[in-house]
Formats: sequence, C-alpha cells, structure tokens
Amino acid sequence: MTPTTADAASAKRLDSEQAQAQLELKDRALAASAEGITIADASLPDNPLIYINAGFERLTGYSVAEVLGRNCRFLQGPGTDPATVNALRTAVRERRPITVQMLNYRKDGTLFWNRLSVTPVQGASGTVTHFIGVQSDVTAEKEAKDGLQEAKERLEVASQAMTRDLEAAADLQRALLPVELPKYSGMNFAYRFKPCRDVGGDALNVLALDDRHLGVYILDVSGHGVAAAFLSVTLTHMMSAVPDRSFLYNVAPDGTGEHCIAQPAEVLSRLNTHFLSRPNAAQFFTMTYGVLDKETGEFRYAAAGHLPPIHFSRSSGRRIGETGGIPVGLLPDSSYEEHSLILERGDRIYLCTDGVFEAENDLEEEFGVERLLKTLQTSQASTVGDSLSAVIKRVEEWSGTADAADDASLLAIERCL
Repeated sequence: MTPTTADAASAKRLDSEQAQAQLELKDRALAASAEGITIADASLPDNPLIYINAGFERLTGYSVAEVLGRNCRFLQGPGTDPATVNALRTAVRERRPITVQMLNYRKDGTLFWNRLSVTPVQGASGTVTHFIGVQSDVTAEKEAKDGLQEAKERLEVASQAMTRDLEAAADLQRALLPVELPKYSGMNFAYRFKPCRDVGGDALNVLALDDRHLGVYILDVSGHGVAAAFLSVTLTHMMSAVPDRSFLYNVAPDGTGEHCIAQPAEVLSRLNTHFLSRPNAAQFFTMTYGVLDKETGEFRYAAAGHLPPIHFSRSSGRRIGETGGIPVGLLPDSSYEEHSLILERGDRIYLCTDGVFEAENDLEEEFGVERLLKTLQTSQASTVGDSLSAVIKRVEEWSGTADAADDASLLAIERCL
C-alpha cells in the first residue's frame, strides 16, 4: 500500500517532535549539571560565549545576561598563571582540545581553582564552529594536594636535618674510638669496629690507670641514633684516666687526697647508681670492664648484661668467662660479681658486643656465639688484629645483603711475653 500524503506528514511531525524532545532533554541535562558548561562561537571574533548553564552561574556568580557575548577570560585575574593562559590561547587558536587547571575569580572576587576542559566542535564541512567548555571547582582538591606537597617538603627538610644530625653523631661516635691502642712490651692490643646502618652506641678503650695497670672496657648503649651516641660520649668521659673526674678511681682512704684504682664491680655499681638517679635518662647499657695487671697478666673483670671475656689459653684451650649481672641503668640495687683470669704467655682475651653474634642473614638467622668461637679458633695463628678482621669478614659474609642492625665491636688483648 502506498503511503498517503497525510501519513507522510504525520511521520514528519512525529520525527520533529522526537527531535524537539531530545533537544529539550539535552537542555535539561546541561542545566542540571553540577559542572559549569559553556559554548563559545568559534566563527566570531574573540570566541564569544553564546550559552552558559546554571552550573556556570552557581560556580562563578555571573548571570547569563552578564556573560553572553563575552570571552571567558573575564574569570582571570592577577593571580592567574600567564603560562597557563598562553597554553589555553594557543590551543584555541590551533583548534585543538586542552585541559588546564588555573586560578580564576568569581564575581564577588573570591578565588577558586578551575579545571577547564575546552573541546572544539566541527560542523558538517569539518570546520570548527564552536568550543565546548567544562569547568569544575577543584579548589579543595588543589588545596589538599598543595598541603600534601608542603607536608612532604617539610618532611624532606626534617629528614635532611635528621640525616645531618645522625652523620654528626656518627662522626662523634667514631671520634670516641681510640686512634691507636697503647703499646707495651709483652702486650698486644687490637680492635675492630663495624658500624650499623643507624648510629649505634658502642664504645671501647684500653687506657693506662697507673704504671702497672690498664683499664679495659667495651660497652653497648641500648637503642640507636643521636641519644645512644651522646650517651657513649658521656660514658667515655666517665671512663677516662683522669682520676678526679673518672668513675675508675676512688679517693684514697688515707686522707692524702690521692686516688686509687676502683675495682671493676665497684665501677659498674657506681655507674648503675648514677644513671638510675637520672629519671629522664631512660637508657641502659651493657658492658664489660676489667683491670689488667701487666706484670702478672691477671685480668680482673665484671660484666653487666654483656658477653664475658673469651679466653684463648695455650694450656687449657678456649673458654668464656663467668657471666655477670644485669645491664647498667636498668634496675636499682644491682650487684655485680668480680671474676679473674690469668693471661699466660701466648694467651688472648677477646671482648665483643652483641652486634657480632646477633648479626642476621637474609633468613633472619643469627651468626651466633659458636660461629664466633670457631672463627677465632681458626685464626689463632694470625696476629691478634688479623683474627679480629677475620671475624668481621665472616660476619659480613654471613649477613650478605641484610643490613647490620647493630654495631659490631671487638677488642682483643694478647700477652706475648
């Protein structure tokens, strides 16, 4: 059946109504959008606005009557970045899409950060006829991002300051180590120090208490960082060979004002009392301190939460000395026992901090005391310094790629005459 003229007119009217309905739907959608939407006429000079939606009015405070026929640059102001404006102008001139974030101004002068997306629209001939602009208020997002950036920059500054402090503390800690150990006929001394990734609190020394006796100590302050290094400094001063300011001496009981050497257990007790009397000093330390008689080879020592001396004797083999009391500064009224061993000709004593035998490999397995003893045993034919180097090398091989969590310090005494 051939359609009648009336049918054709009816169909045409239906198509027109559907098209009108779609246009009205698009208009309502644009009007309801929370984003600001603009349409600029690309065929006219300066690309004037020919449409804005209600979202644009809410965003900027400008009404339709105040905006139509103007270029959208009226939203710019003194704080708008010229480089961003230039990039936007170039894109419009070259008829290509662009999205920028720029500081804009509302009608009342308040600022907001505008994420502006401009898209060219082509006509049937392929020529750009209009520009669609979508504008979003991203002020809160921008401020949050800027706040994060500022916080990051502050953290970087703080981190750099902390790094400088740690480097200074590390330099200070290294300065505590003896430049060289004393040289006496018939006695050899050596030490090795392997710092951890952070600043630790190890310290050691051999110092002359009088013409016959030497003070020997090794200690490990709890924790890491600047505080541990500073406590090591304090302890180094307390363990000095200057009688009137050192914990290693007592005033002689004869009333002459002279000083006499304090016994090792007494030194540890005095240190414990001193540090517990300081409520703000929430640190403790382990240590071994001993007095060596150069003439007899007797080494009297006391240990506080520390691995006692390891004695390699040519006559009786190796043995670990007697264990001692708890760390210094941990509990009041701690008592420390004093022990003695004799260094015969060819004997050696080794002292070390727990950073040696507690060093972990990639599987978090500790190096252990037994490996330490075996390494020392196999290096007895070497010089006393080389035997310590052998331990450090073996610990490094054991640790592999794992970072050292604590300082590793070793001190050795050998009687060769």
